[in-house]
Amino acid sequence: MRGAPSRRDPYTAILARAQVPEVAVETRSELRPDRDQYSTHAFGADFVEVRVDEDLGRIRVARVVAAFAAGKILNAKTARSQLIGGIVWGIGLALQEHAVRDPRTARIVTRDLTDYHVPVHADVPDIDILTVDEEDLHVNEIGAKGIGEIGTTGSAAAIANAVYHATGKRIRDLPITVDKLI
Repeated sequence: MRGAPSRRDPYTAILARAQVPEVAVETRSELRPDRDQYSTHAFGADFVEVRVDEDLGRIRVARVVAAFAAGKILNAKTARSQLIGGIVWGIGLALQEHAVRDPRTARIVTRDLTDYHVPVHADVPDIDILTVDEEDLHVNEIGAKGIGEIGTTGSAAAIANAVYHATGKRIRDLPITVDKLI
């Protein structure tokens, strides 16, 4: 067809053809009247296997399996990535990240990544993510819930529990370091 728009037209060309400077859409989503009668939170469960070197006290996360019910997942790939990122953040929280303050000035001494350790690829094991198909129309019209930090909240606790089961020591102050295991 002559003059038919190409499927690969740049966005600016589409706007020029329509003779508009921008596309603007405004919509409102009202809270459902029965929302306060129901729990509309996302839920998750993390299962972690750790290995603790008996001689050095070094802790390594060997495997993570986590399941989440977060309403309708709109994009499975980005949701999975978000949840894996949260779990990696939880590994750092549980085992590595520690802000040290100068006792005299209360200023943070670990101000850059030279001294402030975060997980790198070698610190991250296989992470299996399971999402539970859930239709919850009490939360909103779509049934989608937030998964922003749900990957992080359970992973650090699951690591601490795995360390307890491996060593018999209950550590409640993060990060879990060798001196706390002795």
